[in-house]
Amino acid sequence: MANKHTVLTGDRPTGPLHLGHYVGSLLSRVALQDTHNQYIMIADIQALTDNFETPQKVRDNVFEVAKDYLAIGIDPSKSTIFIQSLIPALAELTVFYLNLVTVSRLERNPTVKAEIQQKGFDTSLPAGFLCYPVSQAADITAFQAKVVPVGEDQLPMLEQTNEIVRRFNRIYSCEVLKEVEIWPGKVGRLVGIDGQLKASKSAGNAIYLSDGEEEVKRKVMAMFTDPTHLKVSDPGKVDGNVVFAYLDAFHHDKEEVAALKAHYQRGGLGDMTIKKLLLETLEALLAPIRQRRASISEKQVREILLEGTQLANKTANHTLQMVREAIGVEYF
Repeated sequence: MANKHTVLTGDRPTGPLHLGHYVGSLLSRVALQDTHNQYIMIADIQALTDNFETPQKVRDNVFEVAKDYLAIGIDPSKSTIFIQSLIPALAELTVFYLNLVTVSRLERNPTVKAEIQQKGFDTSLPAGFLCYPVSQAADITAFQAKVVPVGEDQLPMLEQTNEIVRRFNRIYSCEVLKEVEIWPGKVGRLVGIDGQLKASKSAGNAIYLSDGEEEVKRKVMAMFTDPTHLKVSDPGKVDGNVVFAYLDAFHHDKEEVAALKAHYQRGGLGDMTIKKLLLETLEALLAPIRQRRASISEKQVREILLEGTQLANKTANHTLQMVREAIGVEYF
């Protein structure tokens, strides 16, 4: 794969992965591993920026996230899966890059601003949380990534990475760092099952890849539809209807979904009918993932992560050496 572009992606291990991750970037990663040199990072350092008081939660979920990767079809012989905190070069690159961005620029980052508000950090903002776009830039550039598949909420983060890359190369008159190309996922943002926010671990409004059949059924049956659709004969609204949002994202027959929407809007189609269809659709996707996940041992996961982290260290150290030489902090 030496002649193929490198792609970097990853997730914060604050809980198991969910359907929003699947359509946001996981589906892309399975395809990309056959065409790109892919690094997949378990971002435990970034997870600690807002979980610093509960480190065991992060530690436990490192292995759960790795299991999810393997269960969806990530092949460790094709993709390098590694743990962020075990790559010392990333911390040093972050320190260098902090000199290339201002506090006001970090504060203007739309993703950071939204997450600060969501997590209630307005009056007690950890510096590590404010600066995590810089850490993310280190993660991406350490592996000379050309492509990063992300959800739409992460686009401002990657724009900031490219700003840091351009400034570094300009100041030090080099081409050491590469700008990254942004690949949006299949679905920009998957709404939560409550219809209020995007699906997320922190909001507790997601369907996880590891959820059992009964848990998936419970969540689908509780999904927000149209509160004015009181009788089957009533015309219903499609906009804001979570069930149709999930059918759009996961049902293979788009023509069938379009016909169901039209039927729902003119009346005569009940919520239970579309929920049953969604449940069948999700079970067809999740049952094989659930089965593969159950077959993966903790020993296998640890061996895969150890091997991947060792390989990632070599790549990141090479980039760090080039960065140090460009800056001029190689003394001996």
